Amino acid sequence: MTNEERSQTIQEYGRGFDLLTDALAQIPRPAWEFKPASDQWSVHETIIHMADSEMVGVLRLHTLIAEPGNTVIAYNESKWAEALGYRNQNTDDALQLFQLLRRTTYHLLQALPAQVFTHSVTHSEWNEPYTLEKWLVIYANHVPEHIAQMKKTVEAWK
Repeated sequence: MTNEERSQTIQEYGRGFDLLTDALAQIPRPAWEFKPASDQWSVHETIIHMADSEMVGVLRLHTLIAEPGNTVIAYNESKWAEALGYRNQNTDDALQLFQLLRRTTYHLLQALPAQVFTHSVTHSEWNEPYTLEKWLVIYANHVPEHIAQMKKTVEAWK
């Protein structure tokens, strides 16, 4: 990834909260609780997942920065949603947490020297090195991917 591509991806990552809130503003509140199928998430559950995922992502990033060569673990999103009662968690709190994590991490990413982006760790789900650049692409795309998922949920709700 070139410096320009990295900078652009960091900007995309930094816009994540605004993209999310803009998308949520278009979704009627009654649609937030609708589940298209028992094994699919509602908009509400997706919001909670995004806050959890951001927390896990920040921990992975900090490991990549401070402890390259270490190991990060995967987590089972479906088990977390069930065990942590995503349906009963507060979406406003989750959005605030997401916003704070995204904003502080964005500023951290902007301040990192270029060589840190080559750091890698072992990830239990990847057969290749999990680099900071790979992390950045994954988390920059996470919000748009879930916005698309939420739009499909709303279409099913209609």
